[in-house]
Amino acid sequence: MTPSVVLLLFPGQGSQHARMAVGLYGHDPVFTAAMDEVFDAYDVTADGEGRRLRADWMSEHPAVPLDHVTRSQPLLFAVDYALGRMVTAATGRPWALLGHSVGEMAAAALAGVFTLRDAAGLLLDRVRRLAPAPPGGMLAVAAGEDALAPYLGDGEVTVAAVNSPRQTILAGPDGPLRAVTRRLRQAGLTCREVPSMTAFHSPVLAPYAAGAAERFAATPVTAPRVPLHSGYRRGLVTARVAADPSYWAGHPVETVRFWPALDAVLTSRTEVVCLETGPGQGLSTIARRHPTVRSGRNTVVPLLPPRAGAAEADRESAAAALAAVRARTSSLNGRPGR
Repeated sequence: MTPSVVLLLFPGQGSQHARMAVGLYGHDPVFTAAMDEVFDAYDVTADGEGRRLRADWMSEHPAVPLDHVTRSQPLLFAVDYALGRMVTAATGRPWALLGHSVGEMAAAALAGVFTLRDAAGLLLDRVRRLAPAPPGGMLAVAAGEDALAPYLGDGEVTVAAVNSPRQTILAGPDGPLRAVTRRLRQAGLTCREVPSMTAFHSPVLAPYAAGAAERFAATPVTAPRVPLHSGYRRGLVTARVAADPSYWAGHPVETVRFWPALDAVLTSRTEVVCLETGPGQGLSTIARRHPTVRSGRNTVVPLLPPRAGAAEADRESAAAALAAVRARTSSLNGRPGR
C-alpha cells in the first residue's frame, strides 16, 4: 500500500469562534510557542496589539467581538499558522497547502513566502484599512453560482466564494444583503449567515483596500518552499505570483474559488489526506463532497471539533486526528511519511 500524502486546508472568515483552539495552548508546546510568536509579532507591528488580541482570543467574552475584522482576521491567521506548525512537527512536511480567504496568508507564511513578522504586519495593515468599511455581511446559500445571478440585483451583493457546486457565499452591505436574503428565502433556497461584520471578497471593499499593494511591494518575498495552491487563481502560487503585490493586496476584494482549487488538487492524484488545520470543520464538510473523497480514493480529517467546547475536546480531537494522519502516511514497514 502506498502511503498517503497530506494536504493542509486552512479555513478563513466565518470559522472563528470564542476560544478557538485554546485547549491546545499550554498543552502542546509547538502550538503554544507558535501562538506566542504570532502575538509577539503583532506587538512589534502595533504596540500592545498582540496583548489585546491574546486577551480576546482567550476570553469567553472578548472586549471586541470576534466577528469584527480587527479580531477575526488576525486571530484566524494566528490559529491557522500555529496549528500548521504543530501538525508539521507531528507528521512531517505536508505534500501541499491550500487556504481559504485569510487562511491563504497563514499558508503563505508556513510556506516561507513571508516571514512571520512580515505576514503579521501585513495582516494588521489590512485590517486597519478595512475597519472603516460600511457594515456588511456574508451569506452561505445552498445553490450554484449561476443559479444565484438573477437574485443579485444591481451588483451591491456579489459572489464572495465558490465553496462547492452547491454552496456559494454572497457578500454585500447590510441593507442590500438583507434584501437579497429575503428574495432567496422566498424562492425556497436555504441560506445561512456567515459570521462576519464585513463584506469580504466583494467590490465594496475596493476603496478601503487601496494602497495595500504598496505595502506588499515593500515586503520581501520568497518562492514557496512547500507547494502552495491558490484559492483565487487555478494552480500553484509560483515564484512569479508570490512576487506580485496585486495578487496579495486583492484578496479582500476578489472572489475565493475554493472548489476549483480543491478539485484541481484532488483530481491530480489519489491517497490524499485533507487535514483541516484550523477551527471548525467547514472545509472538511466541503471536501467530503468531492467525488474522489466519496469514492474513497482520498480522505478528510478535521483537526479540531466542529464547534466551541471544553479544552479537553480540542486536545482529544487533535490527538485523534494526528494519529489518523500518521497511520495513513506511514508505509507498511512503519516508516514515517514525509
